[in-house]
Amino acid sequence: MSLRRLGALGVVVLLAGLAGPGAAATDAGDDVPERRGPVLVIQVDGVINSAAADYVLQAIDRAEQTGAAILLFELDTPGGVVTDTKDIIQRMLNTDVPVVVFVRPRGAWAGSAGALITIAGHIAAMAPRTTIGAAHPVMSGTPNPKGERNEEGETEPGDYLMEKLENITAAYIEAVAEERGRNVEWAERAVRESIAASAEEALELNVIDLIALDRADLLAKIDGRVVVMHGDRVRIRTRGATVTEVEMSGVMKLFHAITHPQIISLLMLLGMGGLYFEYNNPGGILPGALGAVCLILGLIAMQAIPFSWVGIVFVVAGFALMVAEAFFPVYGILVLIGSVLLLVGGSMVFDRPEVSDLDIDFWSALVPLVATFAACMFGIIIAMGRTRSLAQVAGTHELVGLRGVAKTDLSPEGTVFIRGEYWTAFAHEEIPANARVEAVAVDGLRLEVKRADA
Repeated sequence: MSLRRLGALGVVVLLAGLAGPGAAATDAGDDVPERRGPVLVIQVDGVINSAAADYVLQAIDRAEQTGAAILLFELDTPGGVVTDTKDIIQRMLNTDVPVVVFVRPRGAWAGSAGALITIAGHIAAMAPRTTIGAAHPVMSGTPNPKGERNEEGETEPGDYLMEKLENITAAYIEAVAEERGRNVEWAERAVRESIAASAEEALELNVIDLIALDRADLLAKIDGRVVVMHGDRVRIRTRGATVTEVEMSGVMKLFHAITHPQIISLLMLLGMGGLYFEYNNPGGILPGALGAVCLILGLIAMQAIPFSWVGIVFVVAGFALMVAEAFFPVYGILVLIGSVLLLVGGSMVFDRPEVSDLDIDFWSALVPLVATFAACMFGIIIAMGRTRSLAQVAGTHELVGLRGVAKTDLSPEGTVFIRGEYWTAFAHEEIPANARVEAVAVDGLRLEVKRADA
């Protein structure tokens, strides 16, 4: 850059500083067209999934149709599905409405996919005590993703799938950061080294544009700021604008809530357990109905999150072994083996880093779920064992051994009164009416009886 250009730049900065905060934020001339209108606000708390993506895309469409000044995207997420994140970013890069991404409230974070979305905003802001970064794709059991050399100088076998994922994710976030004029080097390191930054550090590193205490403070600070929209500079006006919150529909809220690996795992286990309990106790209705609802919700949610069929096979095999324990009692061995298969399968079901950074936490979520489910299965099996050891108290075969009175002569057939009911009966001996009889067998709808001892 020439000295003359540096001098001109210094004059512009000095004049901007003298003009006040609004002019310093815009650093543009008066000929820049202004964009006025309502401010639409959307909030995404939780993982980025299909429901969240549909919600954001619909909000952008609405903002374009209503001529909004900006779309304010308030974000707090640990990450999400790669394809859904890509859909959101692609729509943000091609919209005609400035999108302001605001990581809030205090204590929130824009992790992994959230970091990409924040960097993709026309204006990126964070509340104090928030965090951004750690966008590296993760797969369990890959300590050496690039095949680096060990201490002996030998090359360790690497996971080239992870290296490929890392490279493409790094290139993607670099392109987005360059498009928005943000720190490309930091964005790349967030992917390759999983670095993260606080709001203050992110501002200093040119990862975000400003820090705001809350929504009102943010709208005041970005008033008059100039953004680039498809190569054209536009000054946004937000001071005094009407603020409209765009809510998720009820169906979207439900779908967004259940579309998480831990919730899906809980729903599937509750569903299988409820149906199994109903199978062994027909007529309960409630356990079976709740189990069916949980299973249906879990299957619907699984359509929105990438999963592994190998993990599903392990989970189904584990549940089948637990059920088999009820029919082939082997002192709980099948339940224990089934629990191990559930743990292995559960840790594999959502381990798909090439398309999602979501997974179920093994120790804090999966182990307690499987342990609770195994304990319930043990309880059901013990209860069934006790029930089988009891004498039968219902059905026709319960009549065997009961005593009654012959209402007619049995020669050899007649009528007897047993257990408050009249039965057609026969005997292998002559039994007069009013004699005491005892049922010895049930033959269809007839009883075989004999004379009862005195």
